[in-house]
Amino acid sequence: MHKISVVRSMLLVFALTLLAGCGVGLNINPSAALSPDNVNLIFVSSPDLTYHGPGDVDYDTANLTSKGLHRSLLMATYLKQQVLGANNVTAIYTLAPMTHLQTANRYADVPDMTAIGYIQQFALLNQYTLPLDKFGPAYYTANSYPLEAAYAKGAVPKGVAVPPAYCPDCSGLDFNNSGGSNDLLLADIIKKNIPGYYVFSAPWETISTLLAAANSQNGYNLNIPATYMGPNQIYAISIPSSGSASLVSYNSNLNPLPTCPPLPSPVPSAACTHVQGLINISRIGGVDGAVVPATINKNQTVYIVRHAEAHPDPTFIFENGNFVAAGQWRALDLPVALENKISPDMVYSIDPSQWFKGTFNFSYVRPSLTVLPYAIAKKLPYYLVSEFLIFDSNVAKLASDFFFTGGKFSNKTLLLGWESQRINPLIKALLDSYGVSGPVIKWPGDDYDTVWTVKIDNQGNLTVDNALCEGIDSTKLPDTAPQF
Repeated sequence: MHKISVVRSMLLVFALTLLAGCGVGLNINPSAALSPDNVNLIFVSSPDLTYHGPGDVDYDTANLTSKGLHRSLLMATYLKQQVLGANNVTAIYTLAPMTHLQTANRYADVPDMTAIGYIQQFALLNQYTLPLDKFGPAYYTANSYPLEAAYAKGAVPKGVAVPPAYCPDCSGLDFNNSGGSNDLLLADIIKKNIPGYYVFSAPWETISTLLAAANSQNGYNLNIPATYMGPNQIYAISIPSSGSASLVSYNSNLNPLPTCPPLPSPVPSAACTHVQGLINISRIGGVDGAVVPATINKNQTVYIVRHAEAHPDPTFIFENGNFVAAGQWRALDLPVALENKISPDMVYSIDPSQWFKGTFNFSYVRPSLTVLPYAIAKKLPYYLVSEFLIFDSNVAKLASDFFFTGGKFSNKTLLLGWESQRINPLIKALLDSYGVSGPVIKWPGDDYDTVWTVKIDNQGNLTVDNALCEGIDSTKLPDTAPQF
């Protein structure tokens, strides 16, 4: 240990000794895991353009860099082992990306995907159990945990589709704390007083406000940090049954690589199986009754992929809104798997703050998190479709109009991460717009590999095919997430 660090540690101990009689609780032993008998509020600061570690954020895209991604992978292990003591997390709350639009050097109105991407690896180091039959005793446990990211009432940004109802138990964090939504979420957890580990991933601006709110609203009289102390710092407010809270500070001392984080072992590859059948369809103006739509884009290519592995049970019923640990191997390997196959200008996916009601309620985060590592590795701008809901009954036409008409994406090449049962209807809606009905194609539940390619030439003529694949063998992906 450096002499300066020793002096600082001694000064810190002395200062805390002076404060001990003022009701301030602070555990300065970073190696001590939090007690499972307490209500533990754990705060992780995700990088943004304002507060971040050196080299963790790309100033052009406002996204994580490869170094920032590697830090998140390392941070996940530290959180799980050192902070939770290898216990299972209770809940993970993260920022709704569209509540924090950023203007980078080259791109404006970029949603903040770093908070949700920063905590994803940690989510996959935890287990989640779901009933496979709500009327029976069958359960399935997977290495995957849901991320709470849905919009709270009063916190839907301008221009974002307002949900028909607000999720009663999967709301995430709002950057601006609109209507005090973050404060209400925090107060509800403290009021219920259910022991466990509640993790919050958001930019420092949001984290610092959450810490201050928890302290002031409950009269804890803790010495809450007033300034950003770097990307390795983690804070926790630990509340025992007595209600006498303490502030616990951890320094993970992570040292991530500046390059793409290497996976611990190679991802198994496989040849394209074309389980949907090898399909190539065209719509040429004036041929076989096809008419080029007046508003169709020109010189456009879109590559469409499904989200990573999400339903590990044999009946494809397991559903928690996230992908499972096997899918993390695919997502992290996607930049390698698609190398020399595609060359997009930008990446798009659905807003992860949209939610759905199944047996339980979940934020639908997995399509966006599947393609996030590709956007990071290729330093591409990453945008979210938030103008309409992916669960709308007419989403196929809405998506077709959004991506393929109006000229916004003319002369552009996109990578689109979408939902499997809505990819082929989207393609059919596009084909139908030329006046000739497209085929109904089923997407098998175990097909995570197919890539659809949509091309529109300078005359508006259309071709779609599924000749490409990612080339990743789903059957050989591990059931546990890669360890960093």
